[in-house]
Amino acid sequence: MKKMSKLTALFMALIFTLASASLFAQAKAKFHIGVVTGTVSQSEDDLRGAERLIKDYGSVKTGGMIQHITYPDDFMSQQETYISSVVALADDPLMKAIIVNQAIPGTTEAFKRVRAKRPDILLLAGEPHEDPLVIQSAADLALSADFVSRGYLIPWAAKQLGAKSFVHISFARHMSYESLGRRRAIMEEACKDLGIKFYFETAPDPTGDIGMPGAQQFMLEKVPQWIEKYGKDAAFFCTNDGETEPLLKQMLAYGGIFVEADLPSPLMGYPGALGLDLSKEAGDFPAILKKVESAVIAKGGAGRFGTWAFSYGYTLTAGLGEFAKNVIEGKAKKDSLKDVFAALGKFTPGAKWNGAYYVDMGTGVRAKNQVLIYMDTYIFGKGFLPTTAQTVPEKYYKIQMKKQ
Repeated sequence: MKKMSKLTALFMALIFTLASASLFAQAKAKFHIGVVTGTVSQSEDDLRGAERLIKDYGSVKTGGMIQHITYPDDFMSQQETYISSVVALADDPLMKAIIVNQAIPGTTEAFKRVRAKRPDILLLAGEPHEDPLVIQSAADLALSADFVSRGYLIPWAAKQLGAKSFVHISFARHMSYESLGRRRAIMEEACKDLGIKFYFETAPDPTGDIGMPGAQQFMLEKVPQWIEKYGKDAAFFCTNDGETEPLLKQMLAYGGIFVEADLPSPLMGYPGALGLDLSKEAGDFPAILKKVESAVIAKGGAGRFGTWAFSYGYTLTAGLGEFAKNVIEGKAKKDSLKDVFAALGKFTPGAKWNGAYYVDMGTGVRAKNQVLIYMDTYIFGKGFLPTTAQTVPEKYYKIQMKKQ
């Protein structure tokens, strides 16, 4: 009789559990968050971050929270189409936040139209392509990679790895951009202060006549010569993503120190340079990092090659989504850096974030809604460097780009 009672109790508990799960599955989200990213071909990591949000909180079409759309690959020629698709998200009465990563040209106009239509919607921009003062006029918050702090911290990290010199590789077009030009000037000053020799080398612009294949071939041929010229204790940094892969490939073969890429990720340059197939690990950054790290160590690169442990693009999409949810639920404040870093940290276990509000060089005014961010550098075979714990001297925030 007691045995039967126990079986009956277990059966009833199972029925209750299944019923509860069914009710939970049928429960619809109380609000929606719109997430706009590029396509797989344009910016895969950004899109994978949206998929992570859907995994965590469900898609609107199945009763969940996240409404994900993508912008056209040729977004410059389809700007009105893009703007209209963002504004259309505001037609959903449950829509309470819209996130765009990357915030391509046209985002400010889209946000202004949404604001006029639905002033209650939280508007967040990841890695804006538009000028700071432009995006600041429309977004509640914009997050960008911190080109100022990293201008100091990348040479600082290079010195920790034993670098005697620092070689900055770029071309005229990139050096005409304020963010990249200022960072180069900061790096040069930082190297002088840190006792590291600074050198500049010119690579072809991939948008020129020779294209990306020609630029990559140039790097394959030139990098061994640079390593012979500057030595194996030289740190190399390149402003172009496409040229980073051949740079890494030759450095792993010939020597040198590489702190991190322009837009850091274990996927930036390393898979191609190492011949890795990471299709099974797609979206799983701890697994990606482990596989890349093993391959780098096998090539003899332990303690000399680094990255951010998690993709910047992936984390920006997922982190902004988490931050929006927390703000809507009253668990975070939209003007709290602590809450921003906590949201990003959910997707970057073990890494730490830091950053500061953007300061306009022309006026000296500190923005209230644009933050420059960065995370700890991860060195393969060594672990995290405490870059976020370093104090960047105030002088570097006042350095302007040099006229070329």
